[in-house]
Amino acid sequence: MAIDFQNLVDGIEAAAALISVEVKEDGTCGELRIVAGNKGYIDGIERPNGYQMSSNKFVRGSIYTDYVPRDLNFEDFCFRSATGKKCLHSYVHPGHMPIWFNMTFLPVEPSEGNLLYCLYTMEVNFEGNAERMSNISAELAQEVLETCIKLRGAADFHKAMDEIIVDIRELCKAENTSILLLDTYEKKMEILCDSFMEDTDIVSLRGRLNEEFYNIVLSWENLIGSSDCVIAKNEHDMEFVKEKDRVWYDSLHSSGVKNVALFPLKNRDELLGYIWAVNFDAEMAPKIKETLGLTTFILGSEIANHMLLDRLSILSSKDMLTGVLNRNEMNNRVDMLSDSSKEAGKSVGVVFADLNGLKTINDELGHAAGDALLKDAAKALEEVFAADCIYRAGGDEFTVIQIGVTEDELKAKAAQLREVEKKYERVSFAIGYYVEDTFQQVRNALKIADRKMYDDKKKYYEAHPELKRRLQ
Repeated sequence: MAIDFQNLVDGIEAAAALISVEVKEDGTCGELRIVAGNKGYIDGIERPNGYQMSSNKFVRGSIYTDYVPRDLNFEDFCFRSATGKKCLHSYVHPGHMPIWFNMTFLPVEPSEGNLLYCLYTMEVNFEGNAERMSNISAELAQEVLETCIKLRGAADFHKAMDEIIVDIRELCKAENTSILLLDTYEKKMEILCDSFMEDTDIVSLRGRLNEEFYNIVLSWENLIGSSDCVIAKNEHDMEFVKEKDRVWYDSLHSSGVKNVALFPLKNRDELLGYIWAVNFDAEMAPKIKETLGLTTFILGSEIANHMLLDRLSILSSKDMLTGVLNRNEMNNRVDMLSDSSKEAGKSVGVVFADLNGLKTINDELGHAAGDALLKDAAKALEEVFAADCIYRAGGDEFTVIQIGVTEDELKAKAAQLREVEKKYERVSFAIGYYVEDTFQQVRNALKIADRKMYDDKKKYYEAHPELKRRLQ
């Protein structure tokens, strides 16, 4: 007996549609058409709430992309439900919309040649539902729990992430999995971790993250569109990537990539980066969607916490104006060297570099000019000394602490600084330096270098009385 499709969907209270799924000769998914839709579904097309449809007039038998952008995940769920005779569920939070889609896919008989049917229902929520997100299989729960345990129990965050990315690659049976962190404010990116199958030709992107690839990464948000990820599991799906993002497709194709799964990493809707798997086992695509969909939720939270701790560490250790280490870090370094129980043998060299004329600049030109002078002073120091040994000890005073340096080497560095400062307008240092044979004597080196710097500053102001600096 033929089924009245319209009567079927009309009997469902949630927005519902009957989808015909074309199975192509090669067994892949063809066209998806909306055979029938109930009032809730049609209203969603003709009177959408905050979401722009491609067309606002529902016509039975239309291809679904007449109304919304193509979505590989939607196609996959419809195809698997119709061909596999399975009831499937998906809970999706599109990255660019403050809504959650609670979707169910049910197979419907009869089939007609190469056409199969799937009943699709959708509930739109404006707040996430933790109960629905946690409604997962025991196997998936165990895998996600193992990820949580590794992260929460790890003393070394980066080591834990290195282990987790290997687990993800093995789960996906992929040639490569990687996590990329993205900072659109600073226009920077970095590979947090990656893993490669033995004998793969896929190469790491570490050291290859240039401006061209940054622009590719920015295009991924549009590629994912109204979904929560992109899983292009075969040549047919890769054509979708080619249509949406030709530059990235060409890059993938030239690297020997046959399929790709791409998931955004977010925390409270803030994009942190992406995780991807390439050349994975296509049969694993449903499990990859389910597992990584929830794992990325956990990873996003943990990565955000780690990034916050990094920012707090920077705030506590760096001088925010000049970018060099602050006095607190200098004091910690001096305490550590002084109290060290390690055998003596390594020398310590200290350089005091105090800006000449900062007070006059502040008084006559304003504090903005004074701040610019301090920044230039820091740049000059960084041209001569390693960044991890430069400290802003006070208002106009910088200190350098180096281990294992000779007096001749430090003298040469001081002379080099004298030359470098000429590159910066108004930058002039009073310099004092001293070397002790053992780093445990760092406090004495500081005391003597400070005295020498004071003597140098006195000579400077005797030669430049117009700067009217009062020495203390």
